[in-house]
Amino acid sequence: MPVPTVAEMFAAGEAPEVLFWVGCSGSFDQRAQKITKAFAAILEKTGVKYAILGKEEMCTGDPVRRAGNEFLFQMMAYQNIQTLNNYNIKKIVTACPHCFNTLKNEYKDLGGDYEVIHHTTFLQQLLDEGRIRLKEGGTFKGKRITYHDSCYLGRSNNIYEAPRKILEALDAELVEMKRCRTKGLCCGAGGAQMFKEEEKGTTRINFERTGEAIGTGASIIASACPFCNTMLTDGVKHQEKEQDVQVLDIAEIIAAGI
Repeated sequence: MPVPTVAEMFAAGEAPEVLFWVGCSGSFDQRAQKITKAFAAILEKTGVKYAILGKEEMCTGDPVRRAGNEFLFQMMAYQNIQTLNNYNIKKIVTACPHCFNTLKNEYKDLGGDYEVIHHTTFLQQLLDEGRIRLKEGGTFKGKRITYHDSCYLGRSNNIYEAPRKILEALDAELVEMKRCRTKGLCCGAGGAQMFKEEEKGTTRINFERTGEAIGTGASIIASACPFCNTMLTDGVKHQEKEQDVQVLDIAEIIAAGI
């Protein structure tokens, strides 16, 4: 995909309207790369003037901070802040709630003050402005969808409505899990748990959460976080339900419905 970088834009004397922060999952994880491509395709179609940092983007440092390595977090953060400030970046959009939370709430203390928007909020704005037009009787019409609240999006940043409003615009049937919104259950990947072996217990958190999602009778589990997507996909495989249940990011759902 021909995706512009900030360096290329600056060399041409231009600046992006919004910086798309891709994140580690969106860059390196094969499944999450599909989310990145879907969101980039939406930005392209809607005429948003965007760019990415490309090889100048480092991990935000969220996992190392959660794992307790504050020194490494600050090193990574300072490098990113220097890059962003050099390019005079003001507005950032990202498809990862971990990146979103860190850039929005934790970089301020270190000199990085930006308007940071999660892609669900950004997509909802594009829908409200009429820049995204969904097909009549699209792919998801009449489908039963359940939405899993990411911890960093929901409880940490109080974003509950944007993803649901997007799903409601699809003419689909949105069904809620018993534990949702402020009482939503973590997918099991937060706090750097994604990168370590679990402690002894009776079940894995992602199996528990996926069971709740499948229990709603939904054929699609919508998520808005690449970590949640991985954990829920593993849960669906564990229950051998791949033929009946799909785990899709909201960006992928919108890209398919345009």
